[in-house]
Amino acid sequence: MLSEHTPEVVVLGLGYIGLPTAAVIARSGCPVLGVDVNADVVETVGSGRVHIEEVDLDGLVQGVVGRGLLRASTQIEPADVFVIAVPTPFEADHAPNIAYVLNAATAIATVLKPGDTVILESTSPVGTTEKVRDLLAQLRPDLRVPGRTGEAADIAIAYCPERVLPGRILVELIDNDRCIGGITPRCARKALTFYRRFVRGQCVTTSARTAEMVKLTENAYRDVNIAFANELSKVADTIDLDVWEVIRLANRHPRVSILQPGPGVGGHCIAVDPWFIVHGDPENTPLIRTAREVNDGKPDHVIARAIAMIDEAPEAPIACLGLAFKANIDDFRESPAVKVAAALAQRYADRVRIVEPYASALPAEFDGTGAALVDIDTAIESCPIFVVLVDHDVFRSVPVDERADKRVYDTRGIWPDQPRRDPATASPLRLEPYPARRNRLAG
Repeated sequence: MLSEHTPEVVVLGLGYIGLPTAAVIARSGCPVLGVDVNADVVETVGSGRVHIEEVDLDGLVQGVVGRGLLRASTQIEPADVFVIAVPTPFEADHAPNIAYVLNAATAIATVLKPGDTVILESTSPVGTTEKVRDLLAQLRPDLRVPGRTGEAADIAIAYCPERVLPGRILVELIDNDRCIGGITPRCARKALTFYRRFVRGQCVTTSARTAEMVKLTENAYRDVNIAFANELSKVADTIDLDVWEVIRLANRHPRVSILQPGPGVGGHCIAVDPWFIVHGDPENTPLIRTAREVNDGKPDHVIARAIAMIDEAPEAPIACLGLAFKANIDDFRESPAVKVAAALAQRYADRVRIVEPYASALPAEFDGTGAALVDIDTAIESCPIFVVLVDHDVFRSVPVDERADKRVYDTRGIWPDQPRRDPATASPLRLEPYPARRNRLAG
């Protein structure tokens, strides 16, 4: 049974996870302050609007801001629960960067009081929650912190990673099970009480280090399995087979469930988090490292294949469909589609048309290339060459008769009925196996 006391909550970071989390907590009745270093984000959220694309988020934010349950600021204030949801990127050598987490903890230390709970949600290397604990102990020696005193601690510190799918965040924040890791069991229980206010899924308690590893394991598992599919697609290209048919038929085996290949792996989770495991134990992670290398290398394979197809139709306009890292969202972080489309724009300049329904302008990677942002109808009317990079619903909806005369490289398998025809002659088109095309280009 929940405590009668309704906690005041601060959520640090109003990005793709922090803002939905803050809004869901506010909807449960808790007064929430969202803190972000970006003044534009604070102004947007404070006025009841959103700066990211997520199903139903705009209406929810407008509602909780209107009811006075969600505010936004660049400055932290005292509260009962502090939720850290800031980025955790990696450096050029794939070493994790937890500076944003530690900066958030430093800010929390200025207003922390006995009885407060600090929860880290950012995906982090194993041991990060303990680093937060140690930093708080250093900055606030007047407080007894968990795991550093033989007596009952004054505050609780826990780790509880999100495990949501973009496009379903508001649903999954509530319905998905949560893994809550405390610095001590008492910390875990206190965090559990908080999450039960707005989570319908099962909340399971464990240690902070275990919870950190659980999050990394979930994303590394996905990455390894996607790497298998991506590697299989490259083999299929080499021997001129339809990888989508191969996977579809292989998956009819009762114990086989191969994922779908694509132009690579993007986003701030699967494309990043496995490196945290590798960095923590490089000697014992050859499989995880190799999967990352396979997926990081897939865009180069796609670029080479696309160039081979495009060069068979000189001067023809090229439509690149999609820039987001997955379907029906506006998140371009670590997106392989951006890398592929930008490489083609650098090579073919103003022949390239970019179709991205979730963008109002092209990212900086396209500056100076001459590439243009167009809608799907303009691309259909003007481009005989299509490179499909994202499986947005609007692309799936294009019927076969509107693309029957196109030369198509479909990296997402959304058009299995696409005729393989040469747009110049309308005769059946059979591309050479990839190595032959590559060798011809090299010569």
